Order: sequence, then structure tokens, then C-alpha cells
Amino acid sequence: MKKQFSTSWKASRQPRKQRKYRAEAPLHLRHKFLSSHLSKELRKKYGKRNLPLRTGDEVLVMRGNFAKKKAKVLSVDVKRERVILEGLNRQKKDGTKISVFFNPSNLQIQTLNLEDKKRAKKLNLKKIPEESEDSKIKKITEKK
Repeated sequence: MKKQFSTSWKASRQPRKQRKYRAEAPLHLRHKFLSSHLSKELRKKYGKRNLPLRTGDEVLVMRGNFAKKKAKVLSVDVKRERVILEGLNRQKKDGTKISVFFNPSNLQIQTLNLEDKKRAKKLNLKKIPEESEDSKIKKITEKK
């Protein structure tokens, strides 16, 4: 196997090559690995299943000790592929509180941070056009 990251590599069934791809991926591709599922409402609204996490998104923890807790994304560590959530801390033996790292696969996005114009624009372009009442009535009358 080559030592450098290959952009032409598509897929392999071998776990070692899958691990190697993720471990050697550059940061701009690692950002996509930080994707989380959208809630049912957001999925319907934007016509997408998942999106990369950003600071300011509100998420629901699906697994682990903090399951069913809602929190805001405080920071995203692209290099280690981990997310820190606001207010979810663990206490050490000496009493100090430390942030808990979460894997994005265990989170579900509840609300999106749309302050970034690029992100908002990208989502609105992908948005599924909802049918109006008039078009629904026309379709029903055409079928009869």
C-alpha cells in the first residue's frame, strides 16, 4: 500500500484500507466524516439525511451515558474527529470538570446554525419544493 493519501481510491472491503483512508485523510475531507443525522423535521425540510456538524448546531445525544440530552455544539475537532458539547461534563476525582468528547455518529442534529451564508445558501438550493394546495387539487382532478 502507498504511504500517501490517494484521492482516486474509491472503496475496499478490507478494514485495514478503510482505517488507513480515514487516518490519512486531509482536513478538508475529514470535515465530511463529522456528519450527523438530521431529525425527521429537518430531513423533510431540506431533503437530506445528514450534514457535517458545525459550532452552534443543537444536537441530541443518542447513545452513551448522556443519551437523550440536548446540547449545543461548542467545538468541533476535525483532526481527532470528535465534538465537544456545551454543558455536558464529567467530573474527575479531584473535583475538576472536563468536557466529554462525542463521536458525531452518536448525535442527531435538532436545529442548524445558519449564520454562515454559504451553508444557508447550499441548503436552500437543495430544498425540496413543497406542493401548494392548488397543484394538489389539479393533480386530483386530472386523474379523474
